[in-house]
Amino acid sequence: MAVPRDQAVELIVVGKGFDEADDWIAEHTDETCIVITGDIPLASRCVSKGAQVLSHDGTAHTANTIGNVLATRNLMQDLREAGTITGGPKPFSPKARSAFLSALDLAILRLKRRGFSV
Repeated sequence: MAVPRDQAVELIVVGKGFDEADDWIAEHTDETCIVITGDIPLASRCVSKGAQVLSHDGTAHTANTIGNVLATRNLMQDLREAGTITGGPKPFSPKARSAFLSALDLAILRLKRRGFSV
């Protein structure tokens, strides 16, 4: 993996076990972080630590919304495993890109307003 040569970028290598990367992210996340993930269980863990959590389409996950999102994810997983639902997520569209960039900008502004350097 090519890692940009920048002081702000650090490559972290974790073990090969199941969810080790998620565990590392969740353990090192706090209210100063913006976490971008499509992994709903990881999003839930990071929200509980006070992080601002965004999905790739700009959806912001909060303490008020993550419970329903997690329940829906679990239901959909059960339906897929039963063969009821097939297929994957919608393709990434220009509209989703725009929504993500707007949500990321808002998350950065929120951190700056709270006094954190970004």
